[in-house]
Amino acid sequence: MNEASDGLLTARHLTVRYGGVVAVDDISFTVGQGEVVALIGANGAGKSSTLMALCGLADVGGEIILNGEHIEKLPPVERVRRGIVQVPEGRHIFPRLSVRENLLMGAFSRSDKDEIETEIERVTELFPILKERQNQSGGTLSGGEQQMLAIARGLMAKPRLLLLDEPSLGLSPIFTARIFEIIAQLAAEGRSILLVEQNARAALKVALRGYCLETGRIFLEGPSSLLSQDARIKAAYLGG
Repeated sequence: MNEASDGLLTARHLTVRYGGVVAVDDISFTVGQGEVVALIGANGAGKSSTLMALCGLADVGGEIILNGEHIEKLPPVERVRRGIVQVPEGRHIFPRLSVRENLLMGAFSRSDKDEIETEIERVTELFPILKERQNQSGGTLSGGEQQMLAIARGLMAKPRLLLLDEPSLGLSPIFTARIFEIIAQLAAEGRSILLVEQNARAALKVALRGYCLETGRIFLEGPSSLLSQDARIKAAYLGG
């Protein structure tokens, strides 16, 4: 494996088991500082399990190194404090809380409380609809708006590495396009993102590099421009 010289995250020999079932089988990958890296594959390939492992929400073997520090034995809250923040599949916003309260929940681990209002201004500039609806309960937003809120809530933690799990799942084509526009904007700002996404075509357009998982193993990796031209990727994921 060729590790980026400015690597932010390095996972080595990562394995995830649920009882006797191996969901992720001895994979290694990196995310460089300021990179968007895509993790693509079919349902059940191990993509979400990989993110759960990085967050400390699954029993794992192997090493997870963030910014030079081994974090594989740290509990989830400590990983958040060190900068790993996940936007989960299915959004999981707090439906009874207002948009503003949801955003404040994203900042729960921060100690720089004086900067939180400034951060709310920043994320609502990125998502103007959230600025308009700060006092509206999260559960009354559309699916696409809830996805925007989930991403904005994640950004409120000021992550070093943002983990996006199926951000386009269940969204209309219009909202899917908007979500990927936002991811591209975050990439242009130099954010570090690990993107799990079944929409391989859209994911590879915004990512610099990609890994393709199949039954828990990485079977192909490389620059997105090359992956998108690979015959196996085209046949399996791009409709080629």
